Amino acid sequence: MRRNYRNFTLVFTLALSVFSASGQANYAEQDPNRNFKLAKELFINEEFSLAYPLFKAEQLSTEKKTAGFIETELRYYTIVCELKLQGEGAVEDAKNFVARETHEARKQMMAYHLATWYFLKNDYTAALEYYEKAGTANLTNRQIADMKFNQGYAYFSLEKFKEARVLFDVIRQMPADPHYTDANYYYGFIQFYDKQYNAALKSFMLIENEPAYVRVVPYYVSQIHYFNGEKDKAIAYSKAALEKGNQYYALQLKQLIGHAYFEKKEYNNALPYLEEYVRNAASVRREDMYELSYCYYQAGRFEDAVKGFKELGGKEDSLAQNSMYLLADAYLKTNQKQNARSAFLFCAQNSANLQQKEISQFNYGKLSYDLGFNDVALQELQTFVVAYPSSPYVPEAKDILVQVLATGNNYKDALALFRTLTQKSEGVKKLLPKIIFGRAVDFVNDQKLAEADALLNEFFELSYNQQYISVANFWKGEIMFRQSKYDSAVYFLNKYIQSPVIHEEANPLFAQYNLGYAYLRLENYSQALNAFSKAAPQISVESSPVQQDAYMRRGDALFMLKNYDKALGVYNFFIDNDLAGADYALFQKALIAGAQGRPKDKILLLAALNRNFQSSAYYNDALMEAGNTHMAAEDYTEAIAVYNRIIQQKTPSPNKPVALLNTGVAYFNLEKNNEAVQTFKTIVSEYPNSDESITAVEYIRNIFIERQQPDEFIAFMKQNNIPLSYSEEDSLTFVAADLRYTQNDFANATKGFINYLSKFPNGRYFIEASYKAGHLLNAQKDFVKALPFYARVVEFAPNNYSVQAALQAARINYFELQNYEASEKYFSLLKSMANDAAIRLEAMRGLLRSQYKLQKFGAAVDNAKDLLNEKGIATDDKMMAGLVVAKNFQFNNRLPEAQKAYQDVYKLGKSEFSAEARYRYAEVLFAQKNLADAEKAAFETIKMAGSYDYWITKSYILLGEIYYQQGDYFNAEATLKSVAENAGLPELKSEAQAKLDIIILEKNKNSKVQQ
Repeated sequence: MRRNYRNFTLVFTLALSVFSASGQANYAEQDPNRNFKLAKELFINEEFSLAYPLFKAEQLSTEKKTAGFIETELRYYTIVCELKLQGEGAVEDAKNFVARETHEARKQMMAYHLATWYFLKNDYTAALEYYEKAGTANLTNRQIADMKFNQGYAYFSLEKFKEARVLFDVIRQMPADPHYTDANYYYGFIQFYDKQYNAALKSFMLIENEPAYVRVVPYYVSQIHYFNGEKDKAIAYSKAALEKGNQYYALQLKQLIGHAYFEKKEYNNALPYLEEYVRNAASVRREDMYELSYCYYQAGRFEDAVKGFKELGGKEDSLAQNSMYLLADAYLKTNQKQNARSAFLFCAQNSANLQQKEISQFNYGKLSYDLGFNDVALQELQTFVVAYPSSPYVPEAKDILVQVLATGNNYKDALALFRTLTQKSEGVKKLLPKIIFGRAVDFVNDQKLAEADALLNEFFELSYNQQYISVANFWKGEIMFRQSKYDSAVYFLNKYIQSPVIHEEANPLFAQYNLGYAYLRLENYSQALNAFSKAAPQISVESSPVQQDAYMRRGDALFMLKNYDKALGVYNFFIDNDLAGADYALFQKALIAGAQGRPKDKILLLAALNRNFQSSAYYNDALMEAGNTHMAAEDYTEAIAVYNRIIQQKTPSPNKPVALLNTGVAYFNLEKNNEAVQTFKTIVSEYPNSDESITAVEYIRNIFIERQQPDEFIAFMKQNNIPLSYSEEDSLTFVAADLRYTQNDFANATKGFINYLSKFPNGRYFIEASYKAGHLLNAQKDFVKALPFYARVVEFAPNNYSVQAALQAARINYFELQNYEASEKYFSLLKSMANDAAIRLEAMRGLLRSQYKLQKFGAAVDNAKDLLNEKGIATDDKMMAGLVVAKNFQFNNRLPEAQKAYQDVYKLGKSEFSAEARYRYAEVLFAQKNLADAEKAAFETIKMAGSYDYWITKSYILLGEIYYQQGDYFNAEATLKSVAENAGLPELKSEAQAKLDIIILEKNKNSKVQQ
């Protein structure tokens, strides 16, 4: 506490009224220095407001008459009085006096008064400067004591405690000094600061009952007892001070009592004091929050303990780790496993206490499994077993790993883990068939048929595979069918049917359905009829699309077996009920009429198809059949009329070259040679590389020769760059290569075809040679070299090889080169060119996948809808098509429709598409602010997404955002911290870290714990 100095107001009027003009004359007559002496007397009595005007008046009256000592004295007293009266104008005069005066005593005294002036103005640096100039030779003992105290206080205020302590030490030893109490306080404080507790205690005890310090000193005394290890004494002294009341540091005293009790492990006694301190303090230390939370924990008040421990994560010290460890246990005791898992994660990431780190990593993995986070459980427990091979928790960890393998959907990681095990227990071997089977199905859903096939081959060789062997036969059959290995497909599908087990898509209906198609491809129509009949023994308009399609194929098998009456019964069912496929049924009915020798009925039925189903895929085929029927009946005029309907279409069609050729032949048979020639010329001009073009040239040759116009024929050939006769070298070079091809000498055949094309780039056989060169290079997996050959074939479409060339070019670009722009182009061409239903279906699949990879969801929607309308499409096709439709809804902010569409996708089964659909479903819920349902959906994605790490990680990030929006900073931080540190994909690590930084900043802003 600093001494208080009085401030006086300068009142000239009052002073001058006391000393009148006549009075001055009388004094002057008696003693010329009487006024000066009177002013000095007032100065000595500290009546500065009265002394100042006398000194000032005397100075003015004598300044021109006097010199030397009197003048110095007058200036000295005048300036000092003004300083005492706090006059700002005197400061410069005082500084000049000290700087220029030669009277050393007055100079030092002026420095003292100027220093005191600065001291009172709290300018401690200037005060110390002038106190140094003042010295002590000319000061009274009182002034010396005041100066030393003021110097001490100035040093103290400037935190120069060493210098301050020496000065206070002098004053505190003089009990009569007015600064005695203050000096003891400040001396005690400095000794306390320097941890010289006994010296500090001695000073504090001298003044503990002084009114100025009775509210302050008990806090320091209590702390000294505590620091000296006298906890009981500290507690008693603090309690006594609190009982007196009105303590300045009452809250800190409660903190000290609580802390002392805590260290004595008297947690029940500590709790109320720590509780009150934390509740009322503006901010608290981490240690205080920890002690209070621990007391709650010991008292069984786990919910209160949780609130405090949650505030203490995020650091790398032992306090943070121990807090998270206890927090996890508190969560477990209140059955909050999800929160306990997060707490164990924080603890496991801290290395301050290695034993707690070990236990926490195990528990984090264990709880991850309990809560369905199988991917995390697998990773954490696998890491744990390697990091702590001697841990007592290893046996349990291995048991849990076995359960993860058995029940998890992450077959990819499960199989990889199994491959790394050097010793495989019998229990693990029993789980292997499930893992391999599950991974094989993953590959099927991802269209990786070769990988799936290899795993199923391995599966069949395993022990303990009986549980899944039936379903494995189903999928083996499916793979064989998709690879066009129909004999093998028949074998495995029949094995499944012998002992069927229903498992998702695997069921007797689909098995019989696929078996029927395999028999159709093998042209075994009686067996196909049998299989389709079992797939659809009864039929109605409410039957499923698969059953309806199976029933239609019954009709096809009957048709091929020439059992036309029964086939008609099937087709009429679709026609009469106007079902999907009625156009095809009508087309087949027309073919039956033709096969039964009823050409007029056939033409009428085909006409009905084209009239009623103008957008049908069979529209052009129906026209072609009608035209061919007229041609067979030599009704050339009608045939021409029908063919022209095909020719005049603006859209490309593989039927156009044939229709043109047949039209030319019809004109030829009608002896309309001019029209015939013109038609044949059109074929040669528009389709120069087609087989129809070669036939057309022969007709043109015959017409011109019949007309005896060889020159016109020669001109025509030259005009179209057609050699009059193909060179012998052209034919021999191609035939030599093709002979190697038929003899399976593929290496020399490849060289031969490439040699042929280099010599005859536009030779007679360049399309066939290009296709076969591409086919051989593709078989050798030299995909980059194969592509240009396929591209050349497609460039001259339509031709006999253009469909297959487009198919292979599309496959190479999609699967091997990941050039999705190119695969989109070729799949799109293939879709427009293909007549075969299976190839057209693959084109639609590939086009959709390419557009999906390119994020062209708007462009993909129409194709997706076309694919969904196809009969018998695989589940993964439905998933991707549905996903494209759903994403288009989401991008156009039609969130309710997107939500429903995503649900439709993931309900179909497990694949990468369903994994994304689940994530997007959660994302849509989040966008709609439906946080509770979004959280559940994100959890479901993590549990059900299987091997698809990208969507699992994205779901964790979404969970972190959901927790953040819910105000649950603890779980938000834990979730995103785990992703930021462990995610395999750099872009997802960065995304998680950016969100984590925001959350930590927000958490710290809202916490009262000092960070």
